[in-house]
Amino acid sequence: MTKVSKFGMKSLALLMLLLLILPGAANASTQSANFYNVVFQDGADPWIYKHTDGFYYFTKTTGGDVTIWKSSSLTGVDAGTKRVISTGCCNVWAPEIHYINNTWYIYYAKDDGNNDNHRMYVMENTSADPMTGTWVNKGQITDSTNRWAIDGTVLQVNNNLYFIWSGWAGTTNVQQKLYIAHMSNPWTIDSARVEIATPTYSWETNTSPSVNEGPQVIVHNGVISLVYSASGSWTDGYCLGLITANTSSNLLQASSWSKRNQPIFQSGNGLYGPGHHSFTKSPDGTEDWIVYHTAKFAGSGWNREIRAQKFTWKADNTPNLGAPAAPNTPIAIPSGDTGRVRYEGESGVFGGIAYASSSPNGSGGSKAGHIDTTDSYVEFDVYAAAAGDYVMSARTGNGTSGVDWSYFILTVNQTNAGNLYITNKGWENWGASITRLTLHAGWNKIRFSKGEGYGELDSFDLFPA
Repeated sequence: MTKVSKFGMKSLALLMLLLLILPGAANASTQSANFYNVVFQDGADPWIYKHTDGFYYFTKTTGGDVTIWKSSSLTGVDAGTKRVISTGCCNVWAPEIHYINNTWYIYYAKDDGNNDNHRMYVMENTSADPMTGTWVNKGQITDSTNRWAIDGTVLQVNNNLYFIWSGWAGTTNVQQKLYIAHMSNPWTIDSARVEIATPTYSWETNTSPSVNEGPQVIVHNGVISLVYSASGSWTDGYCLGLITANTSSNLLQASSWSKRNQPIFQSGNGLYGPGHHSFTKSPDGTEDWIVYHTAKFAGSGWNREIRAQKFTWKADNTPNLGAPAAPNTPIAIPSGDTGRVRYEGESGVFGGIAYASSSPNGSGGSKAGHIDTTDSYVEFDVYAAAAGDYVMSARTGNGTSGVDWSYFILTVNQTNAGNLYITNKGWENWGASITRLTLHAGWNKIRFSKGEGYGELDSFDLFPA
């Protein structure tokens, strides 16, 4: 195969994108360099890592296993290739994938069906690509106390490895504290655990048990920012706090760590319970991004979705996270991510009893709805310069009474392309149904038809996968 430079690949992708829009197309479309910040319409505890190969490796809590997604696009990770890795059992929480000493590691918490027995475990893969090769169970990772432990992460600094996690001081669920210990290798702790954070402030102690969990570390100009989740994850008060240390300090000394007395990221702009996050870079490496989960709506508890947004830095070299990006205002795509073409739902061709109606939160002020009978649909003509796979991110809504999920039947060129699932968040509370489509070179016809339950379409974005 002829090798193509990165510049050539980017140019090809741009050409494919530009030719998704042709003058006189049946459905109005616009080039777009922004997106609405839902990147997974369902899920919690997101972890994303941008590797030197240019790909993002993503995982989240899936319950009974560890699932990895691989994507060249930060905003299209839900449509990435996927690998499921068995862990045996049970209640697998907050996995993370790390690349340490030229080897892949997955850290995850699991139990035997009893939460009191949650502990941290490690898997290893020596393949260059974690989507291939064998994941080998390296067993439990623990300090000598072997207490309850979840949300483990690894800090690499000054040629040392440290394990940081959320755990219990004793054997009962009174408080979740943050601990650090030194590692002799990626699967072994070789020091005593040191407590570096305990719930103290009102925004950390307003639930029982009181909670410090989900520690994530990012280093900037010699300052280690350990950003953690506080309060009960099942509440709208879930938020992010900060403790800091200098890279030159003794990180196994509790006094080296200083906790801020106010949360640095909390509910706002109509979004609730932002927390359990990870940090990454834009595709071109010039921007810093946070990926986090929120409640799908006020009071939804553990029914959560995953969002992403850019952040900056304060003068003291700690992250300036701001507030959760307003859900009905698009934000700029990550620098170097693929531009896309947007089709408004109301610009489609309708069949059956479906029709366009006004939408106060819609991207164009209107939406495609009333797709309520088996012969109802909305259809679009799109043009692809080249045959291949494309990511479709559809801004969808579902408020079907008594139904957690609904779906559209999706067809491409009169061929069934599967079901496009829509989580139930209530009408006008838009989410993102993301999938991968195979398009022919030239004109393609995409149809959204009535499936199970009811759904509405505000708009959809298309970009090369």
